[in-house]
Amino acid sequence: MLRKKLVITLTTAQGSRQYTLGQLARYLLALFLLMSVCSFFISNLLLVKTSDELDNLEQGIDSLASQYEMTLGTTELQKGQLDQLSTTLQDLKVERDQLQEENLRIGELNETLDASLYGLEDLLGLPPSDEMTSDRAGALTVMTNQRLFFLSVLPNGEPTQGIRITDGFGMRMHPIHKKRVMHNGIDFKADIGTPVYATADGAVEYAGNHKASGFGKLVILQHALGFKTYYAHLSDVKVSSGTFVSKGQLIGLSGNSGISTGPHLHYEVRYLFRPVDPAPFVAWNISNFDSLFSEVKDVKWASLQKMYPLNQALQTAQQ
Repeated sequence: MLRKKLVITLTTAQGSRQYTLGQLARYLLALFLLMSVCSFFISNLLLVKTSDELDNLEQGIDSLASQYEMTLGTTELQKGQLDQLSTTLQDLKVERDQLQEENLRIGELNETLDASLYGLEDLLGLPPSDEMTSDRAGALTVMTNQRLFFLSVLPNGEPTQGIRITDGFGMRMHPIHKKRVMHNGIDFKADIGTPVYATADGAVEYAGNHKASGFGKLVILQHALGFKTYYAHLSDVKVSSGTFVSKGQLIGLSGNSGISTGPHLHYEVRYLFRPVDPAPFVAWNISNFDSLFSEVKDVKWASLQKMYPLNQALQTAQQ
């Protein structure tokens, strides 16, 4: 009977005690121990597996974190690129708007230029063109420059404004000497003190009182191509000898000095010291430009066609 019993002895400070278990109890205890051992091994196995899974999960989390950071960096980069692209597009829009405005202005300028060139044809006394081409515009520019050149260096226009002519060029009865003599200029009725202007660019040959000629206070201007102009019977001289004057510059005031019967301006045009009729020069302007060369016979105008630099400009326009 003792063999079929399990005796458990517990020893303490107060002594030893024995406990006897039956066979069933032994089986249960063995089963418990076996389950405990199995549970221990299974737990360890699960713990190892869980630890591996945790390691893998941690690595996965680290990988995801890296990808997130990379994605975040890429997103920031893309955002910066998008911002830059947006700025570029805005700049392009501004440039496009500016180009549209510029094209509009260019169109308006072209229309204005065409209108001005057609007006220039009319001013030059030319028939209107069917179409204003660049060649035509170039030819008009050359022609205008040529005419302006001649109109600046050769006498043209009135030496005093708004005054009527009282005596012309040619033979007449002298108002004082009472005999027929040559009148080498034209007389403008003008009150004393009326402004007198140079009719072309030039140099002052003489400015002062010229008693020998009877012109009184006189200004003589030398111009290009052998021309001179005389302004006589002045009340005051505003320039001095040896100086340069430009067309339209004030050179004196009209008067009644010298041999004169009343306030007026005596005006002469001379070519190579010979008086020529000033009337065609007074009437000469940009719109009737060719008239002077046909009306004034005493000047060999044909030789002007070979002059430098005007022929150069004409050749450039024809090329």
